[in-house]
Amino acid sequence: MGKCKLAVCQINVTADKRFNINNARDVVFRAASQGAQIVLLPEMFNCPYETSLFPDYAESYPDGETVQMLSRVAAELGIVLVGGSIPERDGDIVYNTCFVFGQQGGLLGRHRKMHLFDVDLPDLNVQESSTLGPGRDFTVVDAGICKIGVMICFDVRFPELARLLALAGVDMLLIPAAFNMVTGPAHWDLTMRMRAVDNQVYVAAASPARDEQAEYVTYGHSMVVDPWGTVVAQAGTGEEIIVAEVNLETIREVRERLPLLAQRRTDLYDLCKK
Repeated sequence: MGKCKLAVCQINVTADKRFNINNARDVVFRAASQGAQIVLLPEMFNCPYETSLFPDYAESYPDGETVQMLSRVAAELGIVLVGGSIPERDGDIVYNTCFVFGQQGGLLGRHRKMHLFDVDLPDLNVQESSTLGPGRDFTVVDAGICKIGVMICFDVRFPELARLLALAGVDMLLIPAAFNMVTGPAHWDLTMRMRAVDNQVYVAAASPARDEQAEYVTYGHSMVVDPWGTVVAQAGTGEEIIVAEVNLETIREVRERLPLLAQRRTDLYDLCKK
């Protein structure tokens, strides 16, 4: 069992795509200078979180300027870079996609948000499906020292997905997310801690920094939770880097104390993916 340093970057996002890309790059460099071996960026870090704008900011892999930056930076710093999410164009469809790059700059994995955020909340209506298509793939990434499961924001509300990733052997659930001022105060801490407790894994969630003037105001409070459900690091609302040690021995110890996965009644129920 090993240890590694994880950095979660809560960054400012503006309407200027070039600023957003450069700012993300600079923040990742600062995170690596603090010893981070795995760095996580927020959901839609290169564009405002506005569904109507996603097609305008969308880019394709591997030629998009954002994905090229992520690949170059991962290789230059020798880190695993979990590139938040961006609008990704594939043919006629735009996805909300997280690209994960390894220490040599190669693509380790790509997660397209599976559960689109279509909600009608008090004072907030969002229909991601108006401009985005849903992903279909479960995403497990071998980061060397550990295995990572990737979900994007609304995905985390579906415990079946987190459990399937845990059963696939992940040590961490990494979640680029952009909860808002309705859902954040109510459910942000609760949801991240419960996914950690349910599955006895580390959970890290990265939010954009809060901009009170934005059309969609994000909650902030990026966090890292250990397998016992303890919040080991948490940001405020502004631009900030939080760094936490991920100790894989802690996963083993927690699972020995409470052998939840081993005690599942698979004679009576089970989860399977199609």
